[in-house]
Amino acid sequence: MTYVRMKRARCAKAGIESRLVSLPATTTTAELVETIQSLSQDAGVHGILLQHPVGPHIDERAAFEAIASEKDVDGVTMSSFGAMSFGLPGFASCTPGGIMRLLDEYGVELAGQHAVVVGRSAILGKPVGMLLLARDATVTYCHSRTTDLAAIVQEADVVVAAVGRPRLLRGEDIKPGAVVIDAGYNPGNVGDVDFDTARTRARLITPVPGGVGPMTIAVLLAQTVDAASIQLGLAGR
Repeated sequence: MTYVRMKRARCAKAGIESRLVSLPATTTTAELVETIQSLSQDAGVHGILLQHPVGPHIDERAAFEAIASEKDVDGVTMSSFGAMSFGLPGFASCTPGGIMRLLDEYGVELAGQHAVVVGRSAILGKPVGMLLLARDATVTYCHSRTTDLAAIVQEADVVVAAVGRPRLLRGEDIKPGAVVIDAGYNPGNVGDVDFDTARTRARLITPVPGGVGPMTIAVLLAQTVDAASIQLGLAGR
């Protein structure tokens, strides 16, 4: 619940009212979908975030698709993924969106660069690859079946580690001068990249904690404000 508390605290600081809907562990997919649909129809709710992971008995995709597209501030519905894949306006998945804002803020040129994404989850690995591709990067996905991961990562100009394995990548895996985005978070407050060894070779690298995480929340808040503005007729997407 640490992430939930952090998100609610940031909402309060930004003047956004948050409502925590806590359901018992015995909740079924049908009950969860019904709850989300009710929130989708509530005019007083402008954004919906389903905190994941959910229980193994829950059909997560069915739950995501119950979120009204105009309230999908975490960018998890198939319509949001479709917009991301075509580089169209819409709500991006928050962590991938935060990663892109970090890259932009530090002036990282992506066009023509080789970006390696380690991880292929539906909420992080896949969408961040789509966003990088939309910016004309050459994208390679690596995952649990990838052979010789180190050799592929060593060729990357930009590395996004998002697999959930502590210190999977070390300094010797990083191309000198590469940009390293560590989106992993593991027990012990460590990421997927060994920060101390990787920082000696990387041009830019994000720490864990304090790197991608705060940007994820920032994008969530920004997209919530955008969603409210659109629903209230105050702005166009």
